[in-house]
Amino acid sequence: MKYAGLLKQSLIDYPGEIAAVLFTRGCNFRCPFCHNPELLIKPRDPEPYDLEEILDFLRQRRGFLDAVVVTGGEPTLHAELPGDLRCMKDLGYLVKLDTNGSHAAMLEGLLQEGILDYVAMDIKAPVDYKKYQQVCRQISADDFFNVRSSIQLLLEAEIAVEFRTTVVPYLHNAEDIEAIAHYIKGAQQYTLQQFHPRVTLDPGYSNIAPYSSGEMEALADRCRPYVKEVSILNL
Repeated sequence: MKYAGLLKQSLIDYPGEIAAVLFTRGCNFRCPFCHNPELLIKPRDPEPYDLEEILDFLRQRRGFLDAVVVTGGEPTLHAELPGDLRCMKDLGYLVKLDTNGSHAAMLEGLLQEGILDYVAMDIKAPVDYKKYQQVCRQISADDFFNVRSSIQLLLEAEIAVEFRTTVVPYLHNAEDIEAIAHYIKGAQQYTLQQFHPRVTLDPGYSNIAPYSSGEMEALADRCRPYVKEVSILNL
């Protein structure tokens, strides 16, 4: 399949490993605070990188890179994803997937096949359909069912799993964040990502001031009774 971008080296996208990061185009949600709006729509023109280019690059970087991270957009919208990830895994790389959880069947297949070493799933809001609609703006009942199914799959998975939420003052209050933590009770890791207004899908969100570092820490404290490790990421 085609990839919209390639970051040749990252020290932060796969904790503890040196990773290449691949970006897919297209997403089924329209979160107004999205910081990668250029990836949401599939263009008519060919995208920059095809699979063979990516695999050639990864072959050349064996021994220096440890992992490949596939993010988006939403990678699981692409039917070719499992085959692509299998090729990357066959080269000896650790494989991490970033997802919104809306394609539980594909996620389950990847987990069962043992292709994935790490999954980071964004939980956009308290796990309630109306709240998800408010935050994502474009989400079907089927997508929401898949989100819930994906969370359950990952809570039971025997690989590294990270749940994360971008915390937007206009959309999320302290009770919302605690409700998410309670829903994923027992999870290994929950990351609170600080909203940054520098680039947003909805231009109006550029005027929203993010929570302060002290407020973010207070939110993290409310989550710690439920999740083994809670961290804060400043985007």
